[in-house]
Amino acid sequence: MRSLERHRDVGAYALGVLDEADAFRFEDHLMECPQCAVHVTEFGAATRQLLLYRRATPHSVHPMAQPGPRLLDRLLGEVANRQRAGRRRLLFAVAAAVVFAVAGPGVAIMASNGDGDADRTQQLAATDERSGVWAQVTSENTVWGSQIELKVKDGAGPRACHLVAITDDGKEETLTNWNVPEHDARESVMMGASAFHSDQIDRYELRAADGLHLVTLDAP
Repeated sequence: MRSLERHRDVGAYALGVLDEADAFRFEDHLMECPQCAVHVTEFGAATRQLLLYRRATPHSVHPMAQPGPRLLDRLLGEVANRQRAGRRRLLFAVAAAVVFAVAGPGVAIMASNGDGDADRTQQLAATDERSGVWAQVTSENTVWGSQIELKVKDGAGPRACHLVAITDDGKEETLTNWNVPEHDARESVMMGASAFHSDQIDRYELRAADGLHLVTLDAP
């Protein structure tokens, strides 16, 4: 095989359509031709797409099948539907922005006069005299439960710990886990979440992995 023919075989080799003997000879050429090595790499994306097409296409469909008019109509209809949906979302966003801009000052006044923020967010802090661990839990009510921020100062590491929420009826839920570094009493901040709302939680407990109680934060 002449050198020019070997260069031309780069596409066939990348797509895996050379027979075994020609593929073997092309691999010998590939070891000495950086240009062909680059071209083989460039064919990688096309090779992957063809492989995905082959896997997704039933064996009964001819590989050179042409799309019929009905398929083209459906594709054009789908594109048009997506364009209309995009325009509707844009109009809704603009309308919401206009409403917020007009009603914004009134909304701010209502929020500042009410106690909705206090009901939505709750912050607890406590220090355990025996363990020396200080913790602060800030919970924010959401539709699905509550978002939790935990701040901890614990100089008795290293140890693995976790935060547990305990409801009024005794149910327990682990909210977050962390590792305390060795002899590091600096404040650590972790995020967690609970399926319970703040008003359902009786208390929070910090525990070590071996079950040692570290500190309790009682909800009001």
